[in-house]
Amino acid sequence: VQLVESGGGLVQAGGSLRLSCAVSGFTRDDYTIGWFRQAPGKGREAVSCIRSTDGTTYYADSVKGRFTISSVDAKNTVYLQMNSLKPEDTAIYYCVLDINPRDYTRGLDYIHYYDYWGQGSQVTVSS
Repeated sequence: VQLVESGGGLVQAGGSLRLSCAVSGFTRDDYTIGWFRQAPGKGREAVSCIRSTDGTTYYADSVKGRFTISSVDAKNTVYLQMNSLKPEDTAIYYCVLDINPRDYTRGLDYIHYYDYWGQGSQVTVSS
């Protein structure tokens, strides 16, 4: 399984970026895919995730109303549209994938559910 991110970069506060993650190497219909991020000096945190089975989504409180996750099954691609960006959104953004059938009792933001990670894409928001 491979996850390849693109779309990061430098943007001014208030601007927008769209991250893309192209996934290859698996054919399951039941999976959860999403984005984590790691800011300088901090641990990794979940940003947004989506389940393929029913479209259930998770958003971190800090990005609700500003970020939107979407998945295009036919293209095996997941997107993260990021609007109204803030300097505190500056981080490396990682695409993540879980292909194990589970109930997600710990929530979609539980980091240890995700076995597959992309290489990361830098997002820098200037003030």
